[in-house]
Order: sequence, then C-alpha cells, then structure tokens
Amino acid sequence: MGEQFEMAADVCLHAEKVSKIYPGTKALDEVSFDVHRGKVNVLIGENGAGKSTLMKIIAGIEQESAGDLYMEGKKVCFKTVTDARKHGIGIIHQELSLFPNLNVYQNIFMSREQTKYRFGLDNKKHIELTEKIMKKLEHPISPHTIVGDLRVGQQQMIEIARNLVQDDLKILIMDEPTSSLSAQEVQVLFKIMRELTADGISIVYISHRLEEIMQEQGVLIQPYWRSIYRHARIGVMGAESHPTFEHHHYEWWLND
Repeated sequence: MGEQFEMAADVCLHAEKVSKIYPGTKALDEVSFDVHRGKVNVLIGENGAGKSTLMKIIAGIEQESAGDLYMEGKKVCFKTVTDARKHGIGIIHQELSLFPNLNVYQNIFMSREQTKYRFGLDNKKHIELTEKIMKKLEHPISPHTIVGDLRVGQQQMIEIARNLVQDDLKILIMDEPTSSLSAQEVQVLFKIMRELTADGISIVYISHRLEEIMQEQGVLIQPYWRSIYRHARIGVMGAESHPTFEHHHYEWWLND
C-alpha cells in the first residue's frame, strides 16, 4: 500500500494496466486510465466495451484481477464501496439502488447517517439536508415521501442526491445518469455538473448518447480513437488528442 506512482498534477486518480477476468471472459485487458481533477471525463463506447466494469473497480464494487489504482501518487486498494467512499469516490448507478419501501431522506442518508449524542440518528438534520439538496436539484420532493411512490425520473434524482451529500467528494462516477430523466431534468443535471467541477470535483460520465451531449450549450466534443478494452485514457478539457488506439472515445467539457 506504500507504493508510489508519479502522476501529473491535474490527475487525481490513475489506473495502471487494470485487467478484469470473469470465468470465460476478459472484460478489461491492461487498461491505463486517468481521471483529471475538476473536469468532466466523458466515456462513450459500445455495450460490452468494459466502461461500467472499470468504473465498478474504481468505486469498490468489483476488484481488479490485475493492475493497480493510485490517488495522489499513492497506491490504493478498494475492497468495498465504503473503502472507495472514504477516499472521496461516489457512483451513481445506471440501475437504481434505492429502497422503495423507505422514504426519501432515509434513502439519501442510508449508510451516511448523521448522529447526535453519538448514538441517536439526527433525523431533523437528515430532513433539513434533504430539503436543501432536493431544492438544488430543482425537485422539491417531501423528505417523507416513500420512494416507491415516485416516478422513475424522480427516483433517479434521489440516486443522484445520495452522492451529493458526501462531504469529502472528490470523484463522482455517473453511469448513464440521464437514462430515466426528462429533457428538463437533464439540463438540471448538467448545471449540477458545472457546479461540481467549479468546486474542483472530478466527474466520470459514462454515456452512449452523443447527440444529447452535443445539444448542450457550451459543450465541446472532439472525437478521437481510444480503446477502453486496452490502453484506455479519458479525454478532458484541455487534453490533446492523439489517435493511437482503436475504438470510439470522445472528449468534451461543460462551460457556463
């Protein structure tokens, strides 16, 4: 765990030759990958290219078969989601991971509970923070609403809110975050992304909806070729394009 790795100043996380092998399948083959600090790192590729697998490894959901992860030049190992979260990494899943029988604030603070007097749950604070974050997301839903009673798009916003309450957030992974959102909700999400990057938070944005990104005002997309299956790197604002590997990959950023 004490191993060092020389990283560029604008890189907050580096994956070095990461592979993932399932029985009969090699999902990732020596992928090297940078997450740039305070930037939107967009990953676009075909189904089965390994995008979500790599992100699950970074988020502690899966463990790599080979290779290493580094943050701030130091080797890290995430055996669980909690390990990754302690390093400031959050993930918004494409598949909802909510509890439909619980209310909004209970879902948002699940495993992130605020306490008072060391042992008791501070539900008053839960409710106040839930109202604040849902107002920011332009979804003033009552904290007491049962999540199972919400439409899918609203549930997706709850999924997003769960990660925005993390105080030490450094990297936020968004896996197809707009799949269930309306056009208006997508614009709200893009606004939140701009605010997060302005605060120095890095975003890894997985999508296959190139046309959606192109429609956003202030988005610059520069196509070039990379492979997420081997030697992948993520393009970000200001990065130069060097088309040395095959497979689809694009770089873009959001401006006010």
